[in-house]
Amino acid sequence: MADKLNELKQKARKAQIKAQKRTDGDFMIVVFVMALTLFGLIMIFSSSYYQALSKSGDPLKFLKEAAMWTTLGWVVFLFCANIDYRWFKLAGIPAIAVGFILLLLIFTPLGKTINNATRWLDFKLFTVMPGEVMKTCVILFFAYYLAKDPEKIKSWTRGIIPLGAIAGAAFFLIYKQPNFSTAGLVVLICAGMMFVAGLSWWLVGLALGGGAALFVLIINLSQAAHIRERVVTFFDPFKDALGSGYQVVQGLLALGSGGIFGVGLGKSVQKTLYLPEPQNDFILAIIGEELGYFGVLALMFVYLLLIWRCFKVCVSIKDYYGMMLATGITLHLALQVILNIAVVSASFPPTGVILPFVSQGGNASVLFLMEMGILFNISRHTENAKVREI
Repeated sequence: MADKLNELKQKARKAQIKAQKRTDGDFMIVVFVMALTLFGLIMIFSSSYYQALSKSGDPLKFLKEAAMWTTLGWVVFLFCANIDYRWFKLAGIPAIAVGFILLLLIFTPLGKTINNATRWLDFKLFTVMPGEVMKTCVILFFAYYLAKDPEKIKSWTRGIIPLGAIAGAAFFLIYKQPNFSTAGLVVLICAGMMFVAGLSWWLVGLALGGGAALFVLIINLSQAAHIRERVVTFFDPFKDALGSGYQVVQGLLALGSGGIFGVGLGKSVQKTLYLPEPQNDFILAIIGEELGYFGVLALMFVYLLLIWRCFKVCVSIKDYYGMMLATGITLHLALQVILNIAVVSASFPPTGVILPFVSQGGNASVLFLMEMGILFNISRHTENAKVREI
């Protein structure tokens, strides 16, 4: 009789769970992302006004493009935030397959070359950057693969070697575009997810040491002149201030000119055709010039708050797949912010990595908003999420 009663209680509990819906997630994630995207649109217009006027005669050209991609990104955000995130398990294998197909298509006539780099696929109506897409693809695949059997990460044959091979293949194909920074970022995301999954410390150290050695080897043996130039420029950008170091020098001049409080919104001098493509990866330099040290500090504070909220989701979700998915997204956001700041402040060689939600990014903007939608979705299933019966 007692067993029958317990069985009925369990069935009732299961029915109650099915009749519940997570309604409240970490809404501060939405607030921070929305604040960053709105601020980004303002700064894209401010920084690109003269560039757009010079190139097309329409001072609103880059603002219109950014607004279009941002709107599309928020549509994707809402979709990803309102379906059960566990459905993304089904996208694990297709995502990595699509990622590699897009990377291989770069080496076909669809590949579009700009400034000696073939990083885009030209589909006439729109372009796609396979390297940016691959970042999201590896997050979806690694989360799916590791969640199937968490013990895989302790096995060389079922975990370390297969995942390492995927990361290595992605690195090689992106590096050949050439796009060393994005290739390295993909590997860092993969390594970070593997470490969180339980990869041993000594293997992490070995991987970091091997990566550093590979970086030095690539720089010394690379036939891509622009990679060598960027590294040389990193050590002394003023040595060739009108050549390979031009963009870095102009960015530093912008940051220095801003001082503590900035010259005022819209009053940048460097954006008047001195700093190349100021609305892209060097937009932080224009922010520093117009809004000053305090403006940059405030922006970094918002990023820190967003990353902190993302980290809270990672440690609060009890579902292993959700934890790995949130971890990959958080790593992607944090690493890209750090890398962009390092580049603009001349603490790292120029890379072409955008500032999330703020730079004009196209594909990257949509993908970041998609990832934030997924992460907000996961936050609705954490222990801290409030539950309301339907």
